[in-house]
Amino acid sequence: MIVRDRPGLLALFFILRGSVLPMIFPQVLFVFGLSALVILAHRFWPALVPGFNSAPLALVGIALSIFLGFRNNACYDRWWEARKHWGQLVIAVRSLARQSLILEGRMLDGEPVARRRLLELAIAFSYTLLIHLRPGGDHGRILLRLPKERHVAFLESRNRPDFILREMGGLTARLKATGALSDIEYSVLESSLHDMSSVLSACERIRFTPVPFGYTLLLHRTAYIFCFLLPFGFADVLGWLTPFATALVAYTFFGLDALGDELEEPFGDLPNDLPIGAIAETIEINLREALGEKDLPPLPEPKGFVLM
Repeated sequence: MIVRDRPGLLALFFILRGSVLPMIFPQVLFVFGLSALVILAHRFWPALVPGFNSAPLALVGIALSIFLGFRNNACYDRWWEARKHWGQLVIAVRSLARQSLILEGRMLDGEPVARRRLLELAIAFSYTLLIHLRPGGDHGRILLRLPKERHVAFLESRNRPDFILREMGGLTARLKATGALSDIEYSVLESSLHDMSSVLSACERIRFTPVPFGYTLLLHRTAYIFCFLLPFGFADVLGWLTPFATALVAYTFFGLDALGDELEEPFGDLPNDLPIGAIAETIEINLREALGEKDLPPLPEPKGFVLM
C-alpha cells in the first residue's frame, strides 16, 4: 500500500511509484504510434485511410466510462472489505490477549505455559493466513511457534490457517477438560477463536472468488477496440494532434482497467495491494508485548513509500 503525503501539482506529473503508468506504458505507446501512422496515411492516402464521424465513438466512450466505473467500484469494495477483515483480525487477537489473562499461571502439560502457548499459536495464525492469501512466504517463523511433533501435520494440512485454529481450539478444550477453565471462561476464549475463523472464511471468499471473468474480458476488449479506432475518428478534427489526444484517452482507460486489476486482488504483492505482511508483524509485536517481552522489533514502516 502506498503511504505518502499528497504530492504537489508539479510532483504529481513525475511520480511513478504506485502509478499504473509503468504497467500500461507499452499499450499507450502502441496507441500513440498507431495514431501517428493513421494520420500519416490519412494525409497522403486519404482514400485508403478515410476519417469518419467521431459521434459513435463518443457514445461508446461514455458507455465504456460507466462500465469501467462500475468495475472499479466493485474492485475497490473488495479491497476495502479485505482491509476491514484484517482490521477485525487485529481486534480479535488483541481481545484474545486480554481474555487470556485468565490463563496466567495455569498448567498445560505440567507447566504454567497455557497463556504463552495460546498466544504463540495466535501469532502463527496471522503469518499462516498471510501465506495462505499471498503464497510464497517462509513457514520458518510459523514452525518455531508449533510443537515439533505437529510440524509434519501442519505442513501436510490442506488448510493451514484452519489447522492452527484447530490447535488453539484443542488447547482450550484440554484446559476445560482438566478443570483449568470454567465453562464461562472457555466460552469467552472460544468467541475470539470464532472471530478469527470468520476472518479466515471471509478472506478466502475474497481471495478465491474473482470478479466474473466474462465481465472483465468484455471491458478489456472494448477498451482496446475503442482506443484502436479512436485515431480514425480524430483524424479530420485534430490532425497531427491526434496521437497526443489518443494517448491521453488510452492512458485514462487502460489506467482505470489496470487499477481495477490491482484492486481486484487485494492480497497480492503490488504497491497498491493491502499491507497484510505489516499487519501480521504488528500482531506479533502486540502479542509478544502482551506476554511481557521487552526485546521487540520496531513497528513496520514504509520502504520507498510502500508498506507491504
